[in-house]
Amino acid sequence: MRQLVTAKQMDVVDSARIMAFVSFGLNDALIAVLDAKYHYNFWRPITAIRNGDSDGNPATELDATWQPIANTPMHPEYPCAHCISSGAVAGIIRTALGSDLIPEIEMKSPTAPGVTHRFTDMTAYTEEVANARIWAGFHYRFSTRVGTDMGRQIGEYVAKSVMQPAHTAGAPQLLPTQGSAPVGR
Repeated sequence: MRQLVTAKQMDVVDSARIMAFVSFGLNDALIAVLDAKYHYNFWRPITAIRNGDSDGNPATELDATWQPIANTPMHPEYPCAHCISSGAVAGIIRTALGSDLIPEIEMKSPTAPGVTHRFTDMTAYTEEVANARIWAGFHYRFSTRVGTDMGRQIGEYVAKSVMQPAHTAGAPQLLPTQGSAPVGR
């Protein structure tokens, strides 16, 4: 977010506001996803694959030695928590800035030295997060789609509903309303 507000040349008020939106959005997303995970209590791929002979589906077989790319998180699978977080940020950016397209930002991996990811599109960002969770062996595609969609809805809600400016004569409008220009433009 720091790279984005710098690239958009936001003033201190707009920068603080969008940073607050992200903080609210991520917290709301984590509450929602953990509530859903323990409501649905769905098994992870490692459990499903290793128990493929006992799932009631004759088309699946067990693979008792299958391993994901890393240690599987110890909470239920559905929906994807990383996806709801990336979706919330994407929903906030789309709502606050008026587009999924952004100036280029980069993220470096603390666990893969020398790896840098660059994004100019929040949809590409959320898709990469979702694919990484599937490729790691932690999630199913339906879980990543639901998580991303939940996050986008939460992000949009936060940006439209939280910390709205007081409407006084001549006060600047910091978020787009029907027919107004988006923040930071």
